[in-house]
Amino acid sequence: MTVGRVGAIGLLPEGLAEAIRGTAEDIAAVLRAAPGGDGAGLPVPRSAWTLGEAAAHLAQANALMADLAAGHERPYGDGTPGSLAAANERALAGFEERAPGPLAEMITAQAEAFLASVEERDPKELLSTPLGAMRPAVLGSYLLTHMLGHGYDLALAVGRPHMLDAHRVDLTLPFMIEAMPRVTDPAAVAGLTARFAVRLRSGSSFGVLVTDGAVETSHEPPARPDCTILTEPVAFLLLGLGRMDPWPVIARGKALGWGRRPWLAPRFPRLFRAP
Repeated sequence: MTVGRVGAIGLLPEGLAEAIRGTAEDIAAVLRAAPGGDGAGLPVPRSAWTLGEAAAHLAQANALMADLAAGHERPYGDGTPGSLAAANERALAGFEERAPGPLAEMITAQAEAFLASVEERDPKELLSTPLGAMRPAVLGSYLLTHMLGHGYDLALAVGRPHMLDAHRVDLTLPFMIEAMPRVTDPAAVAGLTARFAVRLRSGSSFGVLVTDGAVETSHEPPARPDCTILTEPVAFLLLGLGRMDPWPVIARGKALGWGRRPWLAPRFPRLFRAP
């Protein structure tokens, strides 16, 4: 992925700033389309949260990311799914806003604050995040990934088109590739040794090596994979974030697996636990 200059100082992968800004604006449009009165109480599919709670979490998360981009320490769990869920609930309990309109403004404002702060960072600097230390460009990819996942949920709740597309999914890959070893499900990978090549129909690809439960990722697929997975980009991200189940995706032809051990393809998304 090429790297382009954002603003006068900092570096982000080409197109990432525009994707962050555009996704935040798309989410704000979804929230503004929520019905008046009881819109905040709409249920969010596959979630225990209401629309107001999910939007409040997203506003808080964007503020957290902006602080991290500014170099501030913000402890937020220990990186495990359980600790992050507990941190989310504590944060929501201390934050009263649930109205879609004001939350839409917060989400876009904090996305802009992130972009302004990240311009001041050294591209090689390691910033503290809930999933470990990351370079600013990977943190930006993390922010985009998080917004796309919850933006998808909010769009479903309101009955609006979601904001995921192949270009935006490609920009989540720096984070997804770096985060996979950190969100491995120990029970799912126990005793497994396999080499995966993951290819998106947009042209992007990467490798995942599992060696008796230890997981490594690379930006290039392995030379002799046990299983090659070809997937439609949006389906890849939704599978990775736990928003879809593998078998319906395979049945619709949005993901294919082949190689010496093709039966590993449906198992692959279950090797990881979305935080």
